[in-house]
Amino acid sequence: MDDFERLAQWRSGDAAAGNLLFERHFESVYRFFRHKVGADALDLVQKTFLVCVESRDRFRAQSSFRTYLFAIARNQLFAYWRAAARAPDLDEGSTSLHELSPSPSAIALKRDEDRRLLEALRTIPIELQVILELFYWEDLSGAEVAEVLGVPEGTARSRLRRAREALAERLHALEPMGDLPATATDLDTWAESLRRLGVELLQD
Repeated sequence: MDDFERLAQWRSGDAAAGNLLFERHFESVYRFFRHKVGADALDLVQKTFLVCVESRDRFRAQSSFRTYLFAIARNQLFAYWRAAARAPDLDEGSTSLHELSPSPSAIALKRDEDRRLLEALRTIPIELQVILELFYWEDLSGAEVAEVLGVPEGTARSRLRRAREALAERLHALEPMGDLPATATDLDTWAESLRRLGVELLQD
């Protein structure tokens, strides 16, 4: 039984199937929201799963359940900030979390370079931040990221490249990052740094 079949059971009233889906995907969805909305993260996790079970349309026939779930989470995140900023026309492609909420993240991280990396992520446009996190933290492929965004795969890969460049530029503007590369050319080190940050966000 795959997760879409469990979702169908949940929609039919099977609470156990719903609990299984929630337990299986909670950490990933919570990590998606945690450093973007602060104390409202759990509320948005619940809203994401609620929309998931109430929606009667499959995201796309070729989608995995995770891409379906993250597409909903992305929409919930953008709706949250449009309401919080009282900006229904908010452009997530050019607005950063730092512009919406200038206060530094209250999340305690063990490594100085991880704290700087998190703050750098907050200064690039939200859409680019989301793309990087889906690709590096959740291991979504370029095709899966494209499905979450609702764009062709080539467009998604172009945005991923632009996201890497934007983050590299922000990191270069900050103080030295130890073993974190100042450019996106050392992809192995780059990916490891981002993935380590994603793991640490769940351990804090």
